Amino acid sequence: MRVASLKSSSSPDGELIVVAPDGKSGVRSKAFRSLLAALDRWPEAEPYLKELETRLERGDRDIEFEPSELSAPLPRTFSLLDGSAFIQHIILVRKARNAEPPEDLFTVPLMYQGAGDHLLGPTDPIPLHDESWGLDYEAEVCVVLDEVPLGTKAENAEQYIRFFILMNDISLRGLIPRELAAGFGFFHGKPASSFSPFAITKEELGAAWKDGRVHLPMISRLNGEKLGDPDAGEMHFSFFQLIEHASKTRHLPAGTILGSGTVSNKDESRGVSCLAEKRTLETIAAGAPTTPFLKDGDEIAIQLGEESRFGEIRQRVKAV
Repeated sequence: MRVASLKSSSSPDGELIVVAPDGKSGVRSKAFRSLLAALDRWPEAEPYLKELETRLERGDRDIEFEPSELSAPLPRTFSLLDGSAFIQHIILVRKARNAEPPEDLFTVPLMYQGAGDHLLGPTDPIPLHDESWGLDYEAEVCVVLDEVPLGTKAENAEQYIRFFILMNDISLRGLIPRELAAGFGFFHGKPASSFSPFAITKEELGAAWKDGRVHLPMISRLNGEKLGDPDAGEMHFSFFQLIEHASKTRHLPAGTILGSGTVSNKDESRGVSCLAEKRTLETIAAGAPTTPFLKDGDEIAIQLGEESRFGEIRQRVKAV
């Protein structure tokens, strides 16, 4: 199943639709007007949405749409958590700011709590306030969760995964070092993130979903030029382990978005999923970075796999 949310002037949560295979049409969900509402009542919503999916298979659809008409699948949510399950990314970005990785790097996941009150759609502009802030993209896979009980263990975690989405975890590299050095974590350095047009169930992933990981290439392009296609399955910590870590001291509400962290591989020939890594690799090779951070007019495109079931994040940077 693939779902999306139409932008709505009457609801900040958007209007839920089940998406047809063509990715350009679908059927409106009348019983559950938003994805957040459906997740809140999933035992009732799941069979209803599957019925709409069956209608689509028969050719019954009531709406056609353009990517620009879609918000994030969840335009807002109560809980946005982002892990860092790719060890290579941690090593490189820490090296970029002359910081040592934590001693328990390989045993305890890194995770922070972001702001879920306003999430950008797949074609919404990325606002640029000040080039000195170092605007960067970060391509990630996320799971969308049902309510997760406190203390859930990794071996029991899969049952709470409802959907998968892609995230552009927008970062301001020039602001992050001061915030982390102060010892109180991200705030200004992590503005609103953006998301893929479609949220999909694990059935849509097929064999690519195994061992709590999505084994597909994360493809990103800047102004049409390919930056990388690292394997999203090379997570040191699985989504199951990330769920266990996130629920250690709290229950997670329905609609929680949990990110994998920036996709990164040990094989540097696969390229990158953020500019900070590219700049670090340039510094290691030549003594200084040559790639600038994002600037006004740049376009970033992100998809998972050559035939992305998630659709594509395609955003242009806009000075404000």
